[in-house]
Amino acid sequence: MTAGNAPPVGGQHPRLGEVRPSQLLYSSGVGAIIDLPRLSVMVMGLDDWDESRTRSLPEPRLLAAVREQLGAQVRDLRLPPTPEVAMSRPRAGSPESRVGVPVAPFPRWLCCTRCRKLAAIGSGLFRLKPDENRPDRTRYEHENCHKGTHSEVLPVRFMAACEHGHLDDFPWQHFVHRGVPGCRGPLELRVTNPSGEASGLQVKCLSCPASRTMAEAFGDDAADALGACSCRRPQLRDYDAGPCASKPRAILLGASNLWVPVVLSALDIPADRDPLDALVEARWAELATLKSLEGVETMRGLLLLRELTPFTDEQIWSSIQARRVEIESGSGTVAPASLRLPEWEAFTSTNPRQLSADFQLRRVETPQSYHGVIERVVLAERLREVRALIGFTRVSPPGEFGEPGDTQARPLAPLTKRPPQWALASEVRGEGLFIQLSEQAIQSWLATDAARQRGGALLAAHRANRERHQQTPLEAGFPGMRFVLLHTLSHALMRQLAVECGYALASVRERIYSRDADEHGPAMAGLLLYTAAPDSEGTLGGLVRLGEPDQLGRLIGAALEEAQLCSSDPLCAEYDAASGHDLHGAACHACLLIPETSCERANRYLDRAVIAPIFGRESGSYFGGGQ
Repeated sequence: MTAGNAPPVGGQHPRLGEVRPSQLLYSSGVGAIIDLPRLSVMVMGLDDWDESRTRSLPEPRLLAAVREQLGAQVRDLRLPPTPEVAMSRPRAGSPESRVGVPVAPFPRWLCCTRCRKLAAIGSGLFRLKPDENRPDRTRYEHENCHKGTHSEVLPVRFMAACEHGHLDDFPWQHFVHRGVPGCRGPLELRVTNPSGEASGLQVKCLSCPASRTMAEAFGDDAADALGACSCRRPQLRDYDAGPCASKPRAILLGASNLWVPVVLSALDIPADRDPLDALVEARWAELATLKSLEGVETMRGLLLLRELTPFTDEQIWSSIQARRVEIESGSGTVAPASLRLPEWEAFTSTNPRQLSADFQLRRVETPQSYHGVIERVVLAERLREVRALIGFTRVSPPGEFGEPGDTQARPLAPLTKRPPQWALASEVRGEGLFIQLSEQAIQSWLATDAARQRGGALLAAHRANRERHQQTPLEAGFPGMRFVLLHTLSHALMRQLAVECGYALASVRERIYSRDADEHGPAMAGLLLYTAAPDSEGTLGGLVRLGEPDQLGRLIGAALEEAQLCSSDPLCAEYDAASGHDLHGAACHACLLIPETSCERANRYLDRAVIAPIFGRESGSYFGGGQ
């Protein structure tokens, strides 16, 4: 669902391909680069999107959290642009084929695959060749190449980015001439070694003897070779107010830290409110278009209000008007103290009044072998999750935005030039398994010497990491050993679930509920493992089935047994978080790490030793006597 926004060809913007709505939040959102077969493009800011093609997505708690981060001017959450008529492949040239997300070529420096000429798109050397019937074949060509006609050109894979979210083309002229102004001659990017390493690429000026290998653009001494940050924001087509205090660094096309999204999410927890108001809120995307009572009568005549049959037209219209006033005044979106607290209360109380078509819970017995350490197990047979993109970072990951009002997180690169009026969102439906650990058992475990020792090592690693990124105070954002325990158990169970429930590991996600008791709320110690899909039906029940007492006990036992020994031991078991750069203890890709889209903390704050005895640390685990 991505439409191109390259330079117009024949008065039209060529269509370039398709992305899913979830990709616009997690991998291909505003400011991200989509690497296509023959060119690469950047997704433009929300200012360039056609808002008339988007649809409002109601979720008051999440909207309040988004407003807390982006400002009170945010009107609503909206789904990505979609065609009015559903079709797998719109006819080329039709209006529906133009519906999508605007993009522009980036990086704008290209290299001819034959003559190795290196130049920007605006130099006039290259011409865009769109293909309406095969969007994947859209490309740029070097028409006057001396080594052959219509030679294909490809985007260079080097760019310059900084930790403040700025991104620009690699400073080729400055780099090759070592910052000396004057010569602006044509450049070539020569391959001197077919190994693919940066040392095998040489930039050569054809007007003077200047040349340089790309290996000099990387390393500790590379900052001077790139010059000052340009403060460019290509997703907004402008430059930030400079100067930028951060030095740029070379970054590769396709690097995982080129675009790191910051997404807020909330489960749809039904409020204890009037049934008519709840139904109107669920259908608000359609009912918001009604301008009078006659519109309600028309929709009823077309059999579009079947779930509202018990209510009169006047009652429905009155509820619509009240909902519209609530949205315009913002009175219905008071910033929550915590996005997780209402969810925690729903899972731990299983109040029947809070159940709905999109939120169905069923409590089951705790496995007999784990009565002392697991307090509650709840099967979420139906869930709806709404996610919203509020910004992104480059080069380094952001701080934690899990709760509204978090002031420890780094500033985010913006999605719009002006304060945003709406936020991009998506919704998914599925099923889940909620496990609450015993608070008494956790307190006893936290008081042990083993827990304090591991907590000290992880805190030292956390402090060193924040010091490297020049963030203060150094202790801020450390989640504590309560979180490490829950997070490690979550990953161990997720890997075991993926083996037995039929879902791929990347399809299962975690939601950690961890906090100490204070004046703002009770202690929380639980985890939700869930899987969800963007269609209306969600998933098929394979995960919930494994939450039954006999199945769950066997599942936990298998996960703990797997955690005891890793194929990378003893290296994995002996890893010292305080002496390395990774914010975890005994954890690696062979035992605990999972796809980062499934993890809340990017595979950080994990340690097998907190849930099971491992090599060299045979005592002190939470489940040491649980079987």
